[in-house]
Amino acid sequence: MSRSVYIHAGAHRTGTSSFQQCLFRNRAVLAEHGLDAAYPGRDGAPKGKLNLRLPRPWHGDNWPENTVERLRGHLARMNPNKDRGLVFSEENIPGPMRHFFEGRFFPGARQRLRALAQALETPPTHVLYVVRSYDALFLSAYRKRAEDNPVLDFDGLVPTLADMDRGWSGLISDIRDELRPERLTVLEYGARGSSRDLLARLVPGLEGAELAEPARLVNLSATDAGLLALQARYRAGEKLARPEWKAVLQDHAADTEPRGFAAFPDAVAEKLRDRYARDLERLASMPGITFG
Repeated sequence: MSRSVYIHAGAHRTGTSSFQQCLFRNRAVLAEHGLDAAYPGRDGAPKGKLNLRLPRPWHGDNWPENTVERLRGHLARMNPNKDRGLVFSEENIPGPMRHFFEGRFFPGARQRLRALAQALETPPTHVLYVVRSYDALFLSAYRKRAEDNPVLDFDGLVPTLADMDRGWSGLISDIRDELRPERLTVLEYGARGSSRDLLARLVPGLEGAELAEPARLVNLSATDAGLLALQARYRAGEKLARPEWKAVLQDHAADTEPRGFAAFPDAVAEKLRDRYARDLERLASMPGITFG
C-alpha cells in the first residue's frame, strides 16, 4: 500500500467513538480530497466496516498464518482505488483496555503494530494519538468494562492500577518505532478540541474545509445507578445482550447521584497524576514526535 495513509489510533476513552462518527459525517469532504474513510462499527458508527485482526499478546512473534496477508487484503477492501488515500480510526490498534486490570499497559502493542506496518508496506503519512491522565483513564476503562461484564470491586483493583507496568511513553515509543510514520502527533486530552478539529489536525489540507461535527454525542459514561443495577444482575448469573444492558443504562440515566461505584483514594490519584505529568515531559522531549 503505497498511497497516503492517515491513522487516528486512539486512545480509548478520549472521544474515539465521536471521532468515528465524524469520519462518517465528513466522508464526502474526504472523498473530495481523494481519501477513503474507514472505522469500526462497534459503537454504532454508520457504515463502520473496519475490522483489523491483529496479533494477541500470547502470540508473541508466532502470529497466526496469513495474518499480514489478511490485514493487507482487508485494508485494500477499505481503500480499493490505488489512486486514493486512506484515513482510518481504530483505538484497538495497540490492544484492548482489559489488560489494565492485570497491571499491563497494552502488552501486545509492539507485535500488533509490527503486523500493521507490514500490511501497510510503507510508513503511514501521519499517525495521531490522544493521551489522557492515568487516574481518569483507568476509572473510565473500569466503568466501560462494567457495562457489559461482571467486574471485581474497584477497591480490589486499585493496587494493580496504581502499579501499572508501563505507560504512555512506552506505548508511543512502540508506535514510533514499529509504524515509523512520516509524522507522529501526540495530543493531551485537554487539547483535543472537537472531533472536526482533530480531523483537520490529522489530515493536512482540511484546515479550511467545511467539516461537520457529529450530530449526537456517543458512548457517554453510564451513571453509578445504572452500573450498580447491571452488576447486580451479572453477579446473579444473568447474561445480557447489548440492547438489554443498554436499556438498563437508559432506565437509570437520569439518576446522576454519585453512589461510590469507583474512585481512587486521594493519595493514589495524586500518584497517578504525578506519573502522567512525568510521562508528558518525556513525550515532549522524545525525538520523532510532535507533542501538543
